[in-house]
Amino acid sequence: MRVAVISAEAVPYSKTGGLGDVAGALPKALRQIGVDSLLITPCYLQTKGEYLWEIAINDLWVTWRGKPYHARAFYSEANGSPTFLIDAPSHFHRDSIYGYTEDYERFAFFNHAALALLERIGEPPDIIHLNDWHCGFAAVELAARRRSEARWQRTRTIFSIHNMAYQGGFGMGQLTDLGFHSDFARSAFNFNGYASAMKAGLEVSDVLSTVSKRYAREIQTAEFGHDLDWLTRLRSGRLIGITNGVDYEVWNPESDPELPAHFSVHDLSGKRECKRFLLEQFGLPNDQDRPIFASVTRLTSQKGVELIREAAGEILALGGFLIALGSGEKESEKFLQALRDYAPQRVGVYVGYNESLAHLIEAGADMFLMPSRFEPCGLNQMYSLRYGTVPVVRAVGGLDDTVENWDAVTQSGNGFKFHEYSAPKFLEKIYEARYAYTDKKGWAKIQQNGMSIDNSWQNAARNYVELYNWTLQH
Repeated sequence: MRVAVISAEAVPYSKTGGLGDVAGALPKALRQIGVDSLLITPCYLQTKGEYLWEIAINDLWVTWRGKPYHARAFYSEANGSPTFLIDAPSHFHRDSIYGYTEDYERFAFFNHAALALLERIGEPPDIIHLNDWHCGFAAVELAARRRSEARWQRTRTIFSIHNMAYQGGFGMGQLTDLGFHSDFARSAFNFNGYASAMKAGLEVSDVLSTVSKRYAREIQTAEFGHDLDWLTRLRSGRLIGITNGVDYEVWNPESDPELPAHFSVHDLSGKRECKRFLLEQFGLPNDQDRPIFASVTRLTSQKGVELIREAAGEILALGGFLIALGSGEKESEKFLQALRDYAPQRVGVYVGYNESLAHLIEAGADMFLMPSRFEPCGLNQMYSLRYGTVPVVRAVGGLDDTVENWDAVTQSGNGFKFHEYSAPKFLEKIYEARYAYTDKKGWAKIQQNGMSIDNSWQNAARNYVELYNWTLQH
């Protein structure tokens, strides 16, 4: 089976969020279990030169807006799988990856160039795995070309939804400029009078997937469907949720180079040294008996930062440290900085993102807070489980799928989760976690339960292979 994964971002070449982690890890995991997989992604200004191993195609001519456009394709295997990075400076050499009014045009070009590239590098894939709204253009182009071109007639498309909130909207009048002239294409993109690349991908792809079983159900509701729930319900028979994986070569407390000491499910002693070092990094007193409540997140409403703000005072009243790493809404950044100034011996704050520090926080903290308003999958709770840091989460999306409430009687469960989006419900679980922390034997059992779960990408990749096979047969 030959699989081409197409994504607007992919680690280590580019990343703004979870999509980058998934798209970078999945082709590698597929290859490790014997699938002939490759990745196609843009070459951005932010892509490090060390990842561009060689020029694979120096004359990738793409017909664009009725004229030939000269692009190139670099080759790399820096992510562990064959990767082609499309180099088109006018589209991708910019100060940021997203955030431009013509983003729809940039990724329509990328999709068209990706298909042109596939025509240059061998037989067509059995599966083209498209990711989020940025790839809705390729879904429509492939569906149309499959009707008239023998080359593509056996190729099937998977369209993965990573976040329904972002839909790639633009004016219907732009479709012709992007190369979409047919009534079929206009119908696919049309959504309440404007064009939506997300809607197009949902409508015409052979099979839909999303990044957790719970989120697959949620996006069929008005609360989480962002006005496209009618379409996901319509296509529910070809919609499946597969929880993302964790790259255990990167996130592994037994070998993580970012940690001052290593530990495992069988020997947690090194975690204590990680906690000491984490407190030291933030200038906090080395009080090992106080629990560290931690957060590594974008400071946005989606991530539930208002609930963390409301709970912060109570966390300090319960005797805990609070350590936060992240950036986003200025009001939340100012709040965390003010909280640190108010309690400098109990609060540690890093505004921005620091990958090394994120690893240290996962290893040194006792509890990890993720009270998300919605969370398609979430990765940090799985990192936390692997590092023996007990997650306290809201039961939405992948958080609900991966975190099981602790039951002291049966000694089952790996964390704490609440349902209603409110500070009192969040605090209830914080109280429960704080109480459980006082029982060292029970706490170690919670940690061991979480660390024993297989959230690896190899496991997730096997589920994708099953989906690919089903798609080819149906």
